[in-house]
Amino acid sequence: MKTETATNQIIGKTESKNLVTVKNLKKYFPFSKGFFLNRKRGAVKAVDDVSFNIRRGETLGVVGESGCGKSTTGRAILHLERPTSGKVIIDGVDLTQLNPEELRQMRPQIQMIFQDSYASLNPRHSIGHIIAEPMMIHKNMQQDAMRSRVMELLELVGLNPNHYNRFPHEFSGGQRQRINIARALSLNPKFVVCDEPISALDVSIQAQVINLFQDLQKELNLTYLFIAHDLSMVQHISNRVAVMYLGKVMELTTRDNLFNTPLHPYTQALMSAIPIPDPVKERQRTRIFLNEDVPSPANPPQGCVFSTRCPIAEPICSQRAPEYKAIEPDHFVVCHKVDKKRGEI
Repeated sequence: MKTETATNQIIGKTESKNLVTVKNLKKYFPFSKGFFLNRKRGAVKAVDDVSFNIRRGETLGVVGESGCGKSTTGRAILHLERPTSGKVIIDGVDLTQLNPEELRQMRPQIQMIFQDSYASLNPRHSIGHIIAEPMMIHKNMQQDAMRSRVMELLELVGLNPNHYNRFPHEFSGGQRQRINIARALSLNPKFVVCDEPISALDVSIQAQVINLFQDLQKELNLTYLFIAHDLSMVQHISNRVAVMYLGKVMELTTRDNLFNTPLHPYTQALMSAIPIPDPVKERQRTRIFLNEDVPSPANPPQGCVFSTRCPIAEPICSQRAPEYKAIEPDHFVVCHKVDKKRGEI
């Protein structure tokens, strides 16, 4: 009962304000082991009981180490990976209850921008064809209208419309990512999952693409789930941030709360790794180093999944899993040692 109550708090009391609501989402990848492959079975718990909401027109950033389940969460929300259990409600429609045809009809409203800007584009097709392809599948448009729409999208993302007939290899990495953005916007979606869309780009180009995302959000009233490793970029673009570790959300709060007063030990360790451009301050600050490697999601630790690496872990941490705690409005932490009244460890 307590867990259900906490989940209801996390996803928000007024769901009409939320475009996306994720409840107790799980994605397990089963596997066989042993000499006889059908004798013993286990599962990689890539996403394990994740709940959050994304309000209309906002950006929810998702951060964490590699392998923590960020990308799988995004793919499970869009049903590119079928969830093992849980609910994904987008604009009042529960995607987990839809049949394949109904899910196909929802596709125009939900789109994804992938990390590898080149691998996600067909090298044999022109960019005009690539951007027009979603319209060919989902809309009955005349050829002239489709071409006009593609050229409009190219201009919208900062590319030359006259390059309509060029191929992906003729563009730089930043330009190819703009092509991916144009394709994602071709059907006028409401919700876009951005799966580390700038991590493969040059640092000089990353800021331009981030500014493009923000401009498009204001102009088209888009809602983003923004997955990234770069905490400085997440701070720049996000309204709220979820910190994931081993398939679970460890802390969820507003951007300012997270970067000014991180409460979970894992979040504090991530924040201490952000470089400071002032050499004097960089030498004076205290870094938090985590012990051991990240445990396997196929065999996560008992109790708190972070207990094997936590610098302040106590016996209870490895015995009982902590519950979500509302430290203050819109600030949730999963830690036994966070004081519920003071919001301190």
